[in-house]
Amino acid sequence: MKKIVVILVVMAGFLACKQNDNKSGSGKLTQEEKEKAGKDSANFTTIQWIDSVDKDLGKLKKGQSVEITYRFKNTGNKNLIIENVTAQCGCTIVERPDQAFAPGEEGLIKAKYNGSGSGVILKKIDVVANTKPAKEHSLSFTGEINE
Repeated sequence: MKKIVVILVVMAGFLACKQNDNKSGSGKLTQEEKEKAGKDSANFTTIQWIDSVDKDLGKLKKGQSVEITYRFKNTGNKNLIIENVTAQCGCTIVERPDQAFAPGEEGLIKAKYNGSGSGVILKKIDVVANTKPAKEHSLSFTGEINE
């Protein structure tokens, strides 16, 4: 009988930890949670871009892959949810965080440019998040491709 009680207590402890993990800012989000956060303005927060949203990559060699990161911080009092991140061309692959960011927490949006094109380049990345006063944010990077 004591073994059963101990097993039940241990299982209840694990379940309680699992439920608390889902309430923190670092758990993976479902598509439904992302959509709900984007529609309910009571859950909007503010974002601060730590680095410049416009990056100059300088001179690049044709075909040279470059990784670009944009750091941000949740400066509000609600969880920050990055709903969507898209690049405006197929030469740039973006990585969107799948977790919520608690107030004060920092995160990254990563992009990888494949080095295609020639001459001066200007590439844009669009970010949608549960932020106020605007939900949409524009990131960009420039460079010069040498043959």
